Amino acid sequence: MLITIDEVLTPGEVKSVRDRLERSTWAGGEITAGLQAARAKNNRQLPEDAEHLPALRTLVLTALQRNALFFTAALPARILPPFFNCYEGDGQYYGDHVDGAMRALPEGGYLRADVSATLFLSEPEEYEGGVLTIEDTFGHREIKLRAGDMVVYPSSSVHQVTPVTRGRRLACFMFIQSMIRDAGKRRLLFDMDMALLQLRQSDGETAPLVRLTGVYHNLLRHWAEN
Repeated sequence: MLITIDEVLTPGEVKSVRDRLERSTWAGGEITAGLQAARAKNNRQLPEDAEHLPALRTLVLTALQRNALFFTAALPARILPPFFNCYEGDGQYYGDHVDGAMRALPEGGYLRADVSATLFLSEPEEYEGGVLTIEDTFGHREIKLRAGDMVVYPSSSVHQVTPVTRGRRLACFMFIQSMIRDAGKRRLLFDMDMALLQLRQSDGETAPLVRLTGVYHNLLRHWAEN
């Protein structure tokens, strides 16, 4: 399931993030890539000791907590602290890869990456290339969103970022362990939740709607792992 979410960050929040990124020192992007992915990766990333990284992560996580569509799409159990990357217009890219299944947590242990997300921080007209291309059941999807918008997709998808040939592409990316491990079940719950929302808006809180809402929550109870 691939879902785009508009305005995860407000324009003011985008400006705040970008101001901090402009004052930051970048490292090689391979620092968070596995063996296979590192061979395909040519970009830059904020290192863990970057001065502004804690504030940037707090800002993004706070924005996610208030976004109902993100919650229903990802059904997050845990979110790995977000990362920030940069692709410059000298042809930097990230070739075809699949995100690693297990990601090390700062406090120790591992998070299972069920869902990946990219939060765009540059406007599409600021750079050429840099298209996030994701393989899903409908073929290749090309994603290039406005600053502050996000795309959420299964971590098991083959995806890439095409070479940036002009300008600078800034983004935040993250990995989520979902309460619902199976992508098909997450899709069913998402579709049901969206249909319930539409029915509630059109018909009000009817008795059948209350029962259907109970079915949604009982399925979530039955399938949830955390």
